[in-house]
Amino acid sequence: MYAKVDGLPTPIRSMQTLDALDALSDSGDINETPFNVFIGHNLGHRVFTMSVPFRKFFDISDVANNREAGPVAQRTLDENHAKKLAIYMAKGLVSAAKMRRIAADKPVPAAFDVILRQLGEQPYFSLQPLVCNIRNIPPGGNGTGGIRGFRLETNTGETAAFKVFLSERHILWVVDGQHRRYAADMAMTFLDQVRQSGKYPGKGAVLFAEKGRAVTEEEMLVWNETYEAARAYATLTVEVHLGLDISQEKQLFHDLNRLGKKVDASLAFQFDGSNPITHFIKRNLAGDLGIAITESEAKDWAEDTGALVLKDLVGVNAIAFLNKGNIAGATPAVIEPRESAVMELWSRVVEIPNFASNRAKEKTVAAQPVVLKALAKLTYDLNFSNRRPENADELFQQFLSGLTEVDFSHSNPMWNYYGLSEGERLDAGLSGLAAYLPDDLSGNRDVGSMQGSYMRFGSKHNDIFPILADMIRWALKLPSRRDNSVLL
Repeated sequence: MYAKVDGLPTPIRSMQTLDALDALSDSGDINETPFNVFIGHNLGHRVFTMSVPFRKFFDISDVANNREAGPVAQRTLDENHAKKLAIYMAKGLVSAAKMRRIAADKPVPAAFDVILRQLGEQPYFSLQPLVCNIRNIPPGGNGTGGIRGFRLETNTGETAAFKVFLSERHILWVVDGQHRRYAADMAMTFLDQVRQSGKYPGKGAVLFAEKGRAVTEEEMLVWNETYEAARAYATLTVEVHLGLDISQEKQLFHDLNRLGKKVDASLAFQFDGSNPITHFIKRNLAGDLGIAITESEAKDWAEDTGALVLKDLVGVNAIAFLNKGNIAGATPAVIEPRESAVMELWSRVVEIPNFASNRAKEKTVAAQPVVLKALAKLTYDLNFSNRRPENADELFQQFLSGLTEVDFSHSNPMWNYYGLSEGERLDAGLSGLAAYLPDDLSGNRDVGSMQGSYMRFGSKHNDIFPILADMIRWALKLPSRRDNSVLL
């Protein structure tokens, strides 16, 4: 399809002599920028692979959203997702500045590690390549209106790379990676604001937990060198497609985003070395308390070994630490001061009869993740909520001391409250529970049902665990959330 010499792709050529203004326009303009690239043929189509300085990529690219008639290849920008990526990039740039010092045999000030720890340290940083298209050129970049370039050779005549010249009209239209592009600009904005104002941003590019605090002299050294690393050391890898039309851009976007297999959540968490909550699970729960962790759930309760699924443990601890459904955005600055309280919870949970034993789900409802989420919710409310009552510390100790006395057996009628008639509730001694529970008219009250001799809770955990937490409040004589005199 493409010309080649000795089996290698030919450099992209343009007219070496310019006879007309039209030819001058076709070849580019005086503002060309040289880039060293590798040329490959991705499934037969010529592409460039290039490394662009982190700081420069935003300036030479744009998002492939509009070609006159609306969206072309992109989804709506999710700013929250982009912000999480920006924090990751900030960490990576600090790490790059640190590595630059090490490579130059310079001492590394302690402030580098302090900032990395505050942002969320991890053993390695890398971003997947961004995928772009240069529009309005011939397919493959050859011919009139194409991209000028030549081969770079070693002293022995071997091809080392290619040097191509991109003009102002050769915009890198991002097909896959708009959130990374936006995040990179946010990270640079953060660095600019920190260096110029001497304070951590309180709005806009808020990538550091201590909003509005003055930057210390030691920290400013780190941020200045981080900025320099973004300009001259750290790079982004870009795969550049050449001359795709609208339908090809759309197809490429689809294939890159839909043909990959999603990684199992437990496997991803197992490999994650960056999040402080996964660190807590591995270090404290698995290590100190000896809680067995597995990556897959036994569908048949008779095959339950008592091990907890990692993704379930992550969900439970996300509630205990953050009152959220996921651990995204968790930082050591927030998590570490809360570890002792959450550890107190788990130290009591492992004492619940039959918890984590063989066939635990058949023996105790406490083995079901939604019940653990209810306990996590109580822990958050009594320790970290802005609406915790004045005697919250006393109530939390009351909760912990009584936890092993709660009847977590399947036969406890409290769990099946919504499946009982009024008479059955009275006979079971549950008459006072109604004052703790939301009314029956609003929201989902299908918490689960008795199936044989087992109480199986439903799959809509976010609807169910707050109700189970209310039941446990009632069982332990804790204040009701519906008591107007109580803030919770």
